[in-house]
Amino acid sequence: MKRGKNYQDALKSIDKANLYESAEALKLACDTSKAKFDETVEVHLRMGLDGRHADQQIRGAIVLPNGTGKTVRTLVFAKGDKAKAAEEAGSDFVGAEDLVAKIQHENWFDYDVIIATPDMMGVIGRLGKILGPKGLMPNPKAGTVTMDVAKAVHDAKAGKIEYRLDKTNIIHCTIGKVSFGPEKLAENFDALLGAIIKAKPAAAKGQYIKSCTVASTMGPGIKINPTKLG
Repeated sequence: MKRGKNYQDALKSIDKANLYESAEALKLACDTSKAKFDETVEVHLRMGLDGRHADQQIRGAIVLPNGTGKTVRTLVFAKGDKAKAAEEAGSDFVGAEDLVAKIQHENWFDYDVIIATPDMMGVIGRLGKILGPKGLMPNPKAGTVTMDVAKAVHDAKAGKIEYRLDKTNIIHCTIGKVSFGPEKLAENFDALLGAIIKAKPAAAKGQYIKSCTVASTMGPGIKINPTKLG
């Protein structure tokens, strides 16, 4: 794939053979960002795990100290007092069977996070084939199946992100925007890594984090020394 001039210029600033300290890598990601929009910064972690085994799975969520820089639209499935609490917390959409039908029949996706009370999961289960592939299905481990819908809405809008091991044993996460600057990105990076290290499965053997790369939306990957990550 042919890369543009900005990408080629950014590559000149990066030593592809070097494993950087995280703070230096994040500064490079900001310095080499040349796009005309505020690029997102992502972290990609290759883990020393085998996700085919249930005891080596990782899944969780964390509210980043500085948020993600993204406006998050929430959809809450709840009834009665819980629906009212979700509305008062500022959820963009609140409903029950009516919204299940809207998703089924109208292919409706004007939201980023779905939150549900446990009693609604039987109804939402019908949407598994639609929401599952998009990573939108509510999950207790991510804190999106809960009775405290107000807190879940606040957390989602404050910059809560979910981390999970994919089929290739990699974790992909957003940690903010280039406009945050290196210091705020480093705070978010450290919070995410702390959560992932804390979630280390007992069955994990050998090197837990095999490789770590950060990159802005349009920029090249910058490798971080995984042995310095805990």
